[in-house]
Amino acid sequence: MNLLLADSFTAALARLPANEAKAVKTTVVDLQIDAAAPGLQMHRIDKSKDANFWSVRVGRDLRLIVHKTAASMLVAYVDHHDKAYAWAERRRIEAHPTTGAMQIVEVRERVEELALPYVEPVVAPTAAASLPTLLFAKLDEAALLSIGVPTDWLADIRAATEDDFLDIAAHLPAEAAEALLQYADTGRLVVPPAPPTADPLAHPDTQRRIRLVTGEEELRQALDYPWDKWGVFLHPSQAAVVARRFNGPARVSGSAGTGKTVVALHRAVALARANPSARILLTTFSEPLATQLAAKLRVLAPEAGGIVPRITVADWASVADELFQLMHGRRPRIANAAVIAELIAAAASSGDVRGFAPRFLESEWTNVIDAWGISDRDAYARVPRLGRRAPLGPKQRARLWPVFEAVAKGLSDRDLMTRAQVARAVAAHYSGLTTKPFAYIVVDEAQDLGPAELTMLAALDPGGDNALFFAGDLGQRIFQHPFSWTSLGIDVRGRSATLKVCYRTSRQIRAVADGLLPPAIRDVDGNEEERSGTVSVFEGPAPVVVIAATVTEEAERVRLFVKDALADGIEGSEIGIFVRDADLLSRARTATDGLDANLQLAVMHLAKGLEFKAVVVMACDEDILPFGPRIAAASDEGELNDIYETERQLLYVAATRARQHLLVTGVLPGSAFLTDLMPPPIS
Repeated sequence: MNLLLADSFTAALARLPANEAKAVKTTVVDLQIDAAAPGLQMHRIDKSKDANFWSVRVGRDLRLIVHKTAASMLVAYVDHHDKAYAWAERRRIEAHPTTGAMQIVEVRERVEELALPYVEPVVAPTAAASLPTLLFAKLDEAALLSIGVPTDWLADIRAATEDDFLDIAAHLPAEAAEALLQYADTGRLVVPPAPPTADPLAHPDTQRRIRLVTGEEELRQALDYPWDKWGVFLHPSQAAVVARRFNGPARVSGSAGTGKTVVALHRAVALARANPSARILLTTFSEPLATQLAAKLRVLAPEAGGIVPRITVADWASVADELFQLMHGRRPRIANAAVIAELIAAAASSGDVRGFAPRFLESEWTNVIDAWGISDRDAYARVPRLGRRAPLGPKQRARLWPVFEAVAKGLSDRDLMTRAQVARAVAAHYSGLTTKPFAYIVVDEAQDLGPAELTMLAALDPGGDNALFFAGDLGQRIFQHPFSWTSLGIDVRGRSATLKVCYRTSRQIRAVADGLLPPAIRDVDGNEEERSGTVSVFEGPAPVVVIAATVTEEAERVRLFVKDALADGIEGSEIGIFVRDADLLSRARTATDGLDANLQLAVMHLAKGLEFKAVVVMACDEDILPFGPRIAAASDEGELNDIYETERQLLYVAATRARQHLLVTGVLPGSAFLTDLMPPPIS
């Protein structure tokens, strides 16, 4: 008999105390070993309209709910006796008559909190205009069935208004709720193509909530790791990208929380499983994120064998360092920003560069010379300087070149390199080789790749189908100036996909955070990421923006928010507090001083890849967002515009770490971004 896990079970298991969860895990393992064992006390749930629901005794008051057929046993839910039975009595599990997907359906007549379907009253013509608008009046029964609406919910959907639809959507299978939310937002009903299978368990919508567990080791891993539902259940749009064959470099994009990292992880594992001798590189922009990816990879590929050892997980700086060491037998010595500034100042003082501020020279070195690997006067004369609006004619560039040439020589004399130089050295070595160190490369957080890092990845690309895959969101670019990928030989046009279902963030938080960004973002090559039409899979309280009169008042509001979250049962480790700069961490500590909780305090730049049930973004003051020192250091109008853009996107990144609760605070007059985050702000 096959054992299956439902996402409703994994979610319920995560809510249990550790001692109860341990007992549940033991019982589930026993079910897999021998579902007919005499020690397993199973009882049919007589009041359920689905005769296949049974309870399994875990402890004195804890019950496991399973759905048992001749071919399989689905572990569907777990809770204390009365709540577990009530859950089963309100549900049935069946294949949808139109889509064929296996659904866990709430029985409409058992859902008492919803009113009966709206019936349009007979009114005089003059009163007709006051009737509520029916959102789905244009959709007939066949259209609703085509997206997976259960038959007993058709009347409610046809009668739904804007005021009551969200309450109804919470009771529908995910695929139906998402399609209806998207229709309400865009006016378009997207009907997925019929899958080429007659097996309900093989349907993509089934696999997003029900997973076949093939062995005891896999089951123990699934139960032991504190993973979220991403580790087991893929949305059909995600699964399609994971499985899709691309005949060149490809990219998946999407708003925060839509599962781009999930797709990158699953794709790396899928490539390793399909190619038993291949080595895969899974890389991202920072070491902490790489560590997180490695931990998730071990959960996703728990089977014994050669999957995980064949996937190298590292940030791209570490990849460059390791390959450089293989090339030269030693690791590179990296020059820090102070050394670069010293060399530029010395070269400028001895050269004819009057009229050019030191910060302009440092920016020109970092964003043009070093980023693009400019090595001679002629190359500098030709470089387009994308994003640099202060024009430099041939004579000005000729005057500046000796400064940058002296900086490069100074680094060489000291046996120092920049990160970009290391990446380019690796690229130069491997671009001339037919044998590459990796058969496949998967890149997460690709929006923060610089020209040198992308050049390195292009040189490491072995070519062929599926060889190079990127996951990223232009709306979360916080480190790099925009540049053309196609100029470096990476063209993803026609091989891109956009994810539209947000799992991490409530609808309320996502809607507010989206106000920080335009509805569509276009890269330098003309690829456009359309952000509208994204839907969140759950509801939550409205975010709160506070512009306090004083720092003390701000601290009081933050403290109250954290205390309320703790009182609601949210663990301190599930509460994140972010500030723009490390110097502001003391302001966050003062606000939470004395609270006996393991709160997570960090700067906004470290928020990437994290998520919390509750988030506070503090100290969003006028001179902090955008960050005053960055504004002062801008060398020209183009750089200033990019600073404003990346600072806005940094706030977006921090705010979208929140799943359920979000508080954003600042002190009068507050950051100008707060008006876009939630107009008008609550004070």
